[in-house]
Amino acid sequence: MVQSQVAKMLTIGKFADAGGVGVETIRFYQRKGLLKTPTRDSGIRRYEKEDVRRLQFIKQAQAAGFTLQEIKELLELDAGQDRKRARELAKTRIKALNAKIADLQRARDALQRLARVCGEGSSGPCPILASFKV
Repeated sequence: MVQSQVAKMLTIGKFADAGGVGVETIRFYQRKGLLKTPTRDSGIRRYEKEDVRRLQFIKQAQAAGFTLQEIKELLELDAGQDRKRARELAKTRIKALNAKIADLQRARDALQRLARVCGEGSSGPCPILASFKV
């Protein structure tokens, strides 16, 4: 292997650091089929820049709320041929996020009402605490 190629390849620890995850996360993604497990070079697995890009994509997709199964499907899609399916997955995710946002807004509004009512009175139990009692 040429010296410049060796410098571009990362051990699993450096790869994990480059992606901002732990080594166990790398191994987990490999077991799930999201990342390839490279062959050993002198007993050490080496990762390339393309692996780092793939790991960054996985993290971005997770931040967008995609499940690991959906991320695996996105990774398997051919960018030039499967735009329709990628768009469908994105639209489905947007719909789910919108529903979650609506739920969170309702929860926020309810909590704001409880906080307002709690602040209005000085006697008796605070409605916030009373609402959590079972």
